[in-house]
Amino acid sequence: MKVINFSQSNSILNQYVAEIRDVEVQRDRLRFRRNIERIGEIMAYEMSKTLSYSFKEIQTPLGTASVSTPDNQLVISTILRAGLPFHQGFLSYFDNAENAFVSAYRKYKDTLKFDIHIEYIASPRIDGKTLIITDPMLATGGSMELSYQAMLTKGHPKEIHIASIIASQQAVDHILSVFPEEKTTVWCAAIDPELNEHSYIVPGLGDAGDLAYGEKE
Repeated sequence: MKVINFSQSNSILNQYVAEIRDVEVQRDRLRFRRNIERIGEIMAYEMSKTLSYSFKEIQTPLGTASVSTPDNQLVISTILRAGLPFHQGFLSYFDNAENAFVSAYRKYKDTLKFDIHIEYIASPRIDGKTLIITDPMLATGGSMELSYQAMLTKGHPKEIHIASIIASQQAVDHILSVFPEEKTTVWCAAIDPELNEHSYIVPGLGDAGDLAYGEKE
């Protein structure tokens, strides 16, 4: 399994990550959402380099042109709600992709302990397709694992790409242990070293859903 950490290389993506982490910049929800979308766009572009391509003959007004374009059947799956702008970034580049949505949430037993529940899934069949699962924050990896298990009720993909903006090292290790090694790639804008007692990523950025759409009760 391959893990790609964009923070280890120089890219404009790092500027957008810096801004969504910044407590001053975070106050602008529109900018926060747009930066998440931009990160999705850049990640989709980089991911596109790994797809399968073939040459097609394209008719122009003056003749034909041979162009190498992707052949993959893509399904972009997003974990609600924080994943929506991230999803849109991918969809801006993979505009012919099919789409899936999964609702996963933490149900707390007390202030520290919680279970993760899947409440809703809407997805096409994914048999033999390239599945991209996007979630901006990968804290424990539990939501990602359960969302993938929910997606398997719709078939078995040919390959899997997991895309996250900020992940904890613990979550990455968990993904490595539960996803199919031979067909999974993990893409992260940054990997942070630890989780706090509430299982939030440190230094992280806070609650991405609240920052994008407002606090929930």
